[in-house]
Amino acid sequence: MDTRAARPFSFSFNTSDYRILLMDQDQGRLYLGSREYLVALDMQNVNKEPLIIHWPASAKRKGECQMTGKGRQGECANFVRLIEPWNRTHLYTCGTGAYQPICTFINRGWRAEVSTKTLTDYLFRLVPGYVDSGKGKCSYDPTQENIALLINGNLYAGVHIDFMSTDAALFRTMGGRTAIRTEQYDSRWLNEPVFVRIQQIPDSAERNDDKLYFFFRERSLDSSGGASPSVLARVGRVCLNDEGGQKSLVNRWTTFLKARLICSVIGEDGVETRFDELRDVFIQPAQDERSPMVFALFTTAGSVFKGSAVCVYSMADIRNVFNGPFAHKHGHNYQWTEYTGKIPYPRPGTCPGGTFTPGIRSSKNFSDEAVDFIRAHPLMYHPVYPIHRRPLVVRTGVDYRYTALVVDQVDAVDGRYEVLFLGTDRGTVQKVIVLPKDPLSLEELTLEEVEVFRQQLYVSSDAGLTQVSLHRCGVYGRACSDCCLARDPYCAWDGESCSAFTPSTKRRSRRQDVKHGDPLRQCRGFNAKGLTFFFFCSKRLRETVQFGVEGSSTFLECQPRSPQATVKWLFQREGKRKVLGRVGAVLKTNHGILLKSLNQSDAGLYHCLATENNFKHTVARVALRILDRDIVLALTAQDDEEEPKTRQAGRYPQSSLVSTPFPPEIRLINQYCQSYWEQLTPNQQQQRKRTSRRHTESQDQGLG
Repeated sequence: MDTRAARPFSFSFNTSDYRILLMDQDQGRLYLGSREYLVALDMQNVNKEPLIIHWPASAKRKGECQMTGKGRQGECANFVRLIEPWNRTHLYTCGTGAYQPICTFINRGWRAEVSTKTLTDYLFRLVPGYVDSGKGKCSYDPTQENIALLINGNLYAGVHIDFMSTDAALFRTMGGRTAIRTEQYDSRWLNEPVFVRIQQIPDSAERNDDKLYFFFRERSLDSSGGASPSVLARVGRVCLNDEGGQKSLVNRWTTFLKARLICSVIGEDGVETRFDELRDVFIQPAQDERSPMVFALFTTAGSVFKGSAVCVYSMADIRNVFNGPFAHKHGHNYQWTEYTGKIPYPRPGTCPGGTFTPGIRSSKNFSDEAVDFIRAHPLMYHPVYPIHRRPLVVRTGVDYRYTALVVDQVDAVDGRYEVLFLGTDRGTVQKVIVLPKDPLSLEELTLEEVEVFRQQLYVSSDAGLTQVSLHRCGVYGRACSDCCLARDPYCAWDGESCSAFTPSTKRRSRRQDVKHGDPLRQCRGFNAKGLTFFFFCSKRLRETVQFGVEGSSTFLECQPRSPQATVKWLFQREGKRKVLGRVGAVLKTNHGILLKSLNQSDAGLYHCLATENNFKHTVARVALRILDRDIVLALTAQDDEEEPKTRQAGRYPQSSLVSTPFPPEIRLINQYCQSYWEQLTPNQQQQRKRTSRRHTESQDQGLG
């Protein structure tokens, strides 16, 4: 693994629970929140010392928190959970405040020198003496997820607003508008929700139609056969200009609606696997601001079966569901059915003063029938299905789950591609691209996996922050075909090496084929490092020598650069090459093969052949030499002065090695030992020199 791909940051203060809360492109700053600290990093110079604000909860408040029984896990502290831009000179930030949420302003920006009128140091400090209540803006419990967005001075937040985390709501506070929230303790609206993402998305050219979309998961109200309720993924929305009702739903949303998000795959056995636990959402902007693409990351709800999936939704499909029928519980079984009765005017969920309600200036003018209807029917009957009704990426039968998602649009030679960066619960980031294989199917390519714990990805976790490069073109090798087979839209062959691709670079020698990955077509003409190199690379590939002991096992390593390549092993002995057999005695892995119970007939030359898109090349060539087990045991027996009789009881006594009839094996052992010692550092060699003089002398006699 090229460690240059991931650069962990180390800070001089002791904290934890890092979260990337704001990336300010205008001022080139990355803002982090953590346990009692706020951090500002210079994105143009990440090596520069970060600006740090220490913002702890008061000692008195920590003591009161501990008196309530909290604090066993260190939660009686101020965990920063919100940083939002207020204006060009200030940020608004909130923290848990040791189970008493607090908020304040941060003064940020460049400090100007009055005499020269030039920008000097960057300012980053709390506004002195200002502390605001964080209730309805930040959760009490640091383990509870919350979402927040500042729009025109109004803060919209999905939070738990009580000490016991039993009252979750979507809030609007601050600004000039009325403070408003979802209906309290009504499970038809929200039932133990976990908020994931919030985003303002306009619905039309009329600004009064602007809506706030929020994504969350919640417990289902339904349970069958006494089973525990399942978890459902949801998308909800409200109108930004909602002022609440006049008689009913006073200071409550009168435009709140929600719908289910479906992400599932049907296996070869016909069984449908549903991914219901919504984990992350990425909104990919489009040229039309009303039509961004919604990338959603899901996992399976159970703890036994691990699975993850990424589904993509269009805003057109989401709007169609919200414009469709409402869900209604009806019948003797009280099941969800489509509401077929009369829909009041204006249609529930419509914004006041919008395209369809120009004469209604405020939600307080909604009819009582419309307000009562939406109070009892906040759920849409139809779910939202992903594009093509199938996931974009699926992972099942693996020992990890995806936890985070970021999407980047990359312009390549043959078009524009979307690259997914997927964080896992084992501390890695996978770079994945999905290509159309034919009109009915997609081809998913994992470009690489980077360990993490302008062309940069930032990853935060409880342990810290890591900066990850979006591309590592150098790892794809020094040849045109390897670069082409990688199918990485960030990289292209420039005639000399695999380097970062920029659309503005106009060079005839650039070679890139993301869609097909065909080196035979792309790399024609590059004699020195192109096709000629690959056709004869097997002759130039360095042969490695590996030793195995008779009766034991050995591992032959081979890992192609491309995750999409298929590997085949060939065995060569006495000039004859054939596909490796030994059924049952060979264990194949993603990193090579394990040969079990070696014997002398296994000695020979092993070729690891990688094939991708009908292009074949040798990745590794290993010469395996088998050592006689009895001689190895005799030479490696411990030199114990106190038990000479035990030493002489061996099949090959130490004194008889001078006249041993197996000089080839001993020469091989000596060769192996020499190569082993050469790999050790001088300090390791000094520590390992503990062999007795008699043992060393006998080896010298036998090997001389």
